[in-house]
Amino acid sequence: MGHVRPTEEQRRLYTAAYQQVHHNMDILKAGMSFREYADRSWSIPEEFYANRYCCVAHGVGLADEYPAIAHSGKDWRVSGYDGVFEENMTLCIESYIGAEGGQEGVKLEEQVLITKEGCVPLSGYRWEESWLI
Repeated sequence: MGHVRPTEEQRRLYTAAYQQVHHNMDILKAGMSFREYADRSWSIPEEFYANRYCCVAHGVGLADEYPAIAHSGKDWRVSGYDGVFEENMTLCIESYIGAEGGQEGVKLEEQVLITKEGCVPLSGYRWEESWLI
């Protein structure tokens, strides 16, 4: 059958996940505290909040390695801990966007290297920018 253009709902979900990952990559820098990063991270719209990914970002590995950065608010109060992002750390920036009871969802993740200037994506895989609304 080949490639089929995503539906409008799929594009809406992909756009939100893309925005979350890119916003959270754009604010990340060496010297920033975990708490500041959580507080400045992309605000998940209420309709998707119940199905949010377990953390905003985490270390590279198989199972959300240190540091696992909790979402701000209740998640931070329950499982957040502070620390500081350092130059040359690698992280995974996470997103899952899907409404509770919805039919579909989009999971995106980008591995990044933290530098003095911000972060650099470690993947050369292209984003589907033609799917953005």
